[in-house]
Amino acid sequence: MKKFLLLLFLCSLLSSCVITKGKNGEPGKHGANASNNTPANTFNKELAAKLGADQYGMKPYVVVMLTTGTAKIEDKAKMGELMKGHLSNIGKLADEGKIVVAGPFLEKNKENYRGMFIFNTQSKEEAEQWVKTDPAVQAGVFSYVIFPWYGSAALPMYLKYHKEISKENP
Repeated sequence: MKKFLLLLFLCSLLSSCVITKGKNGEPGKHGANASNNTPANTFNKELAAKLGADQYGMKPYVVVMLTTGTAKIEDKAKMGELMKGHLSNIGKLADEGKIVVAGPFLEKNKENYRGMFIFNTQSKEEAEQWVKTDPAVQAGVFSYVIFPWYGSAALPMYLKYHKEISKENP
């Protein structure tokens, strides 16, 4: 067993010391995961400006955490209509570029968070106006908590690809 472990150690040591050669005997390039490998600068000034990115490629957003509201609606047909309106409103806000992320949480949690919106604004007041257009919020099914947030300015771009990978809408 000791010989096997020693052999395994020597093999791993030797494989980590492999040297590559480039053209004409010059040193080869480091692998893609090498720590001193510097990727080519692919900064796109126009895209950064269009997305409102700062020098780090980031920007402020507003996150709205939907919580369990005070209304208890037992009528399943009415609740179904409210949820249909809720989803329709999310789609409308996304089409208008106001909401960039929306989705429910898959597990119960101690904060009673039910879902989350990330709004494409840095104004908490504007985000509150937008969340109040939700029929489920208006009916009291959901309440909400608002937080300023700082994230990638490219976040809104994922919506384009989401439409390409979803077979149907809820």
